[in-house]
Amino acid sequence: MPDPISWSLALPYLLTALAGGYALGSVPFGLLIARLGGAGDIRSIGSGNIGATNVLRTGRSSLAAATLAADMAKGALAALIGWKWGPDIAVTAGFGAFVGHILPVWLRFRGGKGVATFVGVLAGLYWPAAFGFAAVWLVVAIVSRYSSLSGLVASAATPALLAWADEWQLFELFTVMALIIFLTHRDNIKRLLRGRESRIRLRSGGNRS
Repeated sequence: MPDPISWSLALPYLLTALAGGYALGSVPFGLLIARLGGAGDIRSIGSGNIGATNVLRTGRSSLAAATLAADMAKGALAALIGWKWGPDIAVTAGFGAFVGHILPVWLRFRGGKGVATFVGVLAGLYWPAAFGFAAVWLVVAIVSRYSSLSGLVASAATPALLAWADEWQLFELFTVMALIIFLTHRDNIKRLLRGRESRIRLRSGGNRS
């Protein structure tokens, strides 16, 4: 990639990375997987969200797992492809995928809440922090049995993990992304504060998202 200080040269690369990442991230895998799996339109079920948690409400854990993997993979893939042109392109492409998942043009900008793609981008840019995210998520989930709370706490912890690792460019990126995660989960936060958020059910179904 050209010297990022030379914006006249760098900007076309960055815009291409952002657009390419957005295009990849905007693929609504939850919707597609649910339909192909015979579960119908996931937007008519539960919260209407296209993420893995809502797909789980169909009672098809295999479809939810596939959705989770696909939403993570598109974030990781965008970042990994971007690495071929350097870290700035990787960061930009990863952010584009994250935004594309949340605001997909194909679904009138009504997409997922971003946690799975957040983790995917993190894995593509700095995989040790993705393990840290998973560890925090698991601990909070075991203690609280709230999937939404686990995602929020793990997202908030990610910038701290990156700062500890001296990854300051990624610290800035994931601070912004974590704030967006909190915005997309504002209804979950309200339910958590009111004690009305559904908990993880290990056998019979998912939690409200």
